[in-house]
Amino acid sequence: MLIKKIAILFSGTGTNLEKLLEFLHQTSFEYATIEVALVICNRSDAPGIEKARRFGLEPLIIDHTLYPSREAFDEALVHAIDKSGAELSVLAGFMRILTPIFTRHIKAINLHPSLLPLFKGSNAIKESFDSPMKVAGISVHYVSEELDGGDIIAQRCFEKSEGMNFEAFEDKIHALEHELLPQTVKKLLDRK
Repeated sequence: MLIKKIAILFSGTGTNLEKLLEFLHQTSFEYATIEVALVICNRSDAPGIEKARRFGLEPLIIDHTLYPSREAFDEALVHAIDKSGAELSVLAGFMRILTPIFTRHIKAINLHPSLLPLFKGSNAIKESFDSPMKVAGISVHYVSEELDGGDIIAQRCFEKSEGMNFEAFEDKIHALEHELLPQTVKKLLDRK
């Protein structure tokens, strides 16, 4: 059986990291076993670090504040990912805008909490909630040089219910994220 290696990059609580690890790490599917070869975090105080450790993975901390430029930081990311042998990198709440140093060298996907191409950027959940749209959702897309602009791989949506408050809306977004991201990674890698 093929072993497919991935790298997961995160910045904060690691809830999507945890769902990826539960569903994918060292799990054999029809054609491949998916192994998390590397976990990278850009913040040494991120709560998600402990979540990775519970799966026996010690995150590599690459603190973006220690680099003189975005490009220098991205070079460190590229070097670490190349060294790990990961064929796919998964951005799971990785809150950094990546430069062409990264996007031209690393095959990566990103989870975004809106129905792209709408509501790009870091305020997507609030903008989607405040919009007059009757549906909302999430997207998984390839990472490109354009922020939240790469080809869309998968999306899930739901109808906004009458009187839904922001907390319930945000919870629904996160519940969809926890399902769709692991399923999308499996679909991309569990192939002949």
